[in-house]
Amino acid sequence: MGRRRWRDGRGRLVVGADSADTVAAVVPLEIAASYRARTKGLLGRDAVDGAMLLSPASGVHTFGMRIPIDVAYLNRRLTVIAVRTMRPGRMGLPRLRARHVLEAGAGTMAGGGVEVGVRVTVEPGPRRA
Repeated sequence: MGRRRWRDGRGRLVVGADSADTVAAVVPLEIAASYRARTKGLLGRDAVDGAMLLSPASGVHTFGMRIPIDVAYLNRRLTVIAVRTMRPGRMGLPRLRARHVLEAGAGTMAGGGVEVGVRVTVEPGPRRA
């Protein structure tokens, strides 16, 4: 399986995307793939519409954030390996096997079925001209 490369933009996150799983949720997704977009992340926002994918990433911090967030760490197969809720002003420990990180408003991950062992699919939106 080759290395996943996305571009900054919008798309959809499909939770429980394996053939063995039922689709638990489809969530609006913001993709932050460039260094600049990953560095900014959710800083300065009061809310999140859906989730944000940081890729590549293995850890996050919440310094400068206004809201608590859920953080899901994904391996290279887009399987959830850990989920944490982080209050503003915290430093998350990097996960060795994590290749991507999902961020969403606190409580969103559990409500959307994002838990350890679940696989997700990223469906990028149409490219801008």
